[in-house]
Amino acid sequence: MQAVVISGPFQMLLESQATPEPSPGEVLVSVRAAGICAGDLYIYQGKNPYAHYPVIAGHEVAGIAERTGEGVTNVTPGTPVVVEPFIGCGTCYPCRIGKSNCCVQLQIIGVHRPGGFAEYLTAPAPNIHPIPEGLSFSDASFAEPVAIGVQACRRGNVRAGEYVLVLGCGPIGLALIEVARHRGARVIAADVQSSRLAIARQLGAEAVPADDQLLPTLLGHTNGEGAAVVIDATGNVKAMEQTVDLVASGGRIVIVGLVKRGIGVTFPGLDFTRKEMTILGSRASVNCFPESLQLLVSGAVRYPKIATEFDLTEAPRIFAQIVENPGQVHKGLLVPKVERAGS
Repeated sequence: MQAVVISGPFQMLLESQATPEPSPGEVLVSVRAAGICAGDLYIYQGKNPYAHYPVIAGHEVAGIAERTGEGVTNVTPGTPVVVEPFIGCGTCYPCRIGKSNCCVQLQIIGVHRPGGFAEYLTAPAPNIHPIPEGLSFSDASFAEPVAIGVQACRRGNVRAGEYVLVLGCGPIGLALIEVARHRGARVIAADVQSSRLAIARQLGAEAVPADDQLLPTLLGHTNGEGAAVVIDATGNVKAMEQTVDLVASGGRIVIVGLVKRGIGVTFPGLDFTRKEMTILGSRASVNCFPESLQLLVSGAVRYPKIATEFDLTEAPRIFAQIVENPGQVHKGLLVPKVERAGS
């Protein structure tokens, strides 16, 4: 098979490798679409401390179940599927309480084990979900980022009629907008890039610049109260720290964006009591893929139309271009040309 291998920071090439065989309890997936995520770019740039080179990245994967290993009963070969990339140990405290996304030994397909920037990958059978009829591989590959949106909206208990402010309108931010709107929330979206705000506006959000007038602008849209829920998808410390000013009294803050290990985020202690706010972390997703796929196939989530498809062979060029000019491609998909297993 052909695989895109990252051998070190800014070192990416296309290699021929043996097609993997599914172990007992695993499924061999013929990859048909794999989304390029910020996490993949971090690996490419040498910014992910958990990735050990060489690595095949790619964790937003849709394809066809090609073969199954011994003992697999929930997947039939030939079924269109998506791959849930997070693998918990099943025994630690988070796993025991249903939070395998927070597993202390979490394994991520595309980070700790080979991912979807290849013609084939293997994954545990419980991580395989059938694609609903009528959903293309390209659109289905968005199941993972949409699941992150579902998780965050569940964590923040987003409800109909509430004002929800989404900070950051990248692919994850757009997923948050779509999921929150589907729940009936009145969504306000903020970003520093006008091109991203334009897409947020097309999706039905009230799009506003993330500038030094963001707070008065938000108050003007929310009857002076602030947002019932503020969801940060920026990974920017300044934006995270501003959430305490933007949230309404009694409201909820959900932090989705990631900061580098060791970097602190400071919140005024008095505001915790005065506003009686709730601040929540939201990591990846757990038990969200079924809802995510239904949102996609029903058309409730429309933003997959922002994607640009590239052949697997174009990966080195596309990654270099995205790093040099992040706004050039809003969302890239790598689409392998697969003929048959064993190639």
